[in-house]
Amino acid sequence: MKPISLQTLASFVDGTFSSTVNPLVSRVTTDSRKVGPGDVFVVLKGDKFDAHDFIPQVIAAGAAAVVVSRVSADWKTDTCAVLQADDTLLALQQMARGYRSWHQPLVIGLTGSNGKTSTKDLTNIIMARKYQTRATLGNLNNHIGVPLTLLSLEEGDECSVVEMGMNHAGEIKVLVDIALPDAAIVTNVGMAHIEHLGSQDAIGWEKGTLPANVHGEGIVVLNANDSYSDLIARHCQATVYRAGTNVGDVRAFDLRSTSEGTAFKLDFADEVVETFLPVIGDHMVSNAALAACMGWAHGISPEDIADALRTAKLTGGRMETKAVKGIHFIDDSYNANPDSMIAGLSALAALGNTGRKIAVLGRMGELGAHAIDGHRQVGIHAASVGLSAVYTVGDEAAQISHAASSTGLSETQNFQSHEACAAHLKEMLKAGDAVLLKGSRSAGMEKVLTHFQNP
Repeated sequence: MKPISLQTLASFVDGTFSSTVNPLVSRVTTDSRKVGPGDVFVVLKGDKFDAHDFIPQVIAAGAAAVVVSRVSADWKTDTCAVLQADDTLLALQQMARGYRSWHQPLVIGLTGSNGKTSTKDLTNIIMARKYQTRATLGNLNNHIGVPLTLLSLEEGDECSVVEMGMNHAGEIKVLVDIALPDAAIVTNVGMAHIEHLGSQDAIGWEKGTLPANVHGEGIVVLNANDSYSDLIARHCQATVYRAGTNVGDVRAFDLRSTSEGTAFKLDFADEVVETFLPVIGDHMVSNAALAACMGWAHGISPEDIADALRTAKLTGGRMETKAVKGIHFIDDSYNANPDSMIAGLSALAALGNTGRKIAVLGRMGELGAHAIDGHRQVGIHAASVGLSAVYTVGDEAAQISHAASSTGLSETQNFQSHEACAAHLKEMLKAGDAVLLKGSRSAGMEKVLTHFQNP
């Protein structure tokens, strides 16, 4: 955090502030275990905890200020300022919005049904060619993570790439009002979170809230391959670009897959450069095109963009390749929905390995009434792309392997535990085989690899 006076930071919040000093502060945290001298600690309350209980230890750790909704006479606050607000989460968000306006970086908001974190990583590495850039850590993309991302901006940071996720209608607008984006990327509109939104049209409307709120001098990049982009573009006041595979203002074409990634060409309005993305999957190339377009729209040269993509490294659990005993594991276990499952299976099918291609899949969450159809759709696709086997873990995921079997794939099996699945893999896998691990976060499919690696 760029050093800011405590009173200035407090002025961003609707609350009562009491302090006899006005030090410069450079960190805001919601984790009482990580508070150090001079930090600002914001109390949050959950179903099973109330961080007000930790105020004495936070003060003892040297906190410069605490943000609370109630005050206790037992607290020794002579060395620690107190900012009291009715809603401490709202106070955190107000603090972040105020700090963002005070710091004045270029803020790029990013949302979509699939590929948010990967596209965020790629945008970060490209924008860093021109600006000192800081991006959302991991996937801290919600009503708590976005404020903390903005408050982490340090002295000299010129650009912030802020991932914005959602589960319910109205959540993107909350994040937009905090981040005040100057630019936006929408990766796509798919089926993720349809349980809560009800329809793909509703998801498209929610995702479109971000680009619709970028100001008239800003930049919006939409997926040229996505059918919802035209509708979203009609609600934008910013300049709109499209990027995608084979079409768009910036287009990726001539894709050539290898076991290490994908070589391809990027066309920037007839200026063509060759590049390589060290991540497998055509869908990752689409993400790269979106990130490339954002960089190009901000004056970064095609050659610099191509060079940046060659060095890309994504957040763990996103098409992460791991060689174990000569077997090529693809860890895409972070999350899943039907669209991303199908993309992952297609990437596995296109892989140039010498052995078999095996999908090990878990359940997909937040599909609601679409759960059965969504799991069956994945199984049918798995059978259609020429995989050697599909193995699933858990009762819900069994619908995938059953659908694959009924569609003609001869080698399918469902396991009740990650350990049982790993034991089967130990018996049948050989050097040269490739294995995709994928499922929703709740499925924990990375555990299969952990058990496989254990003696």
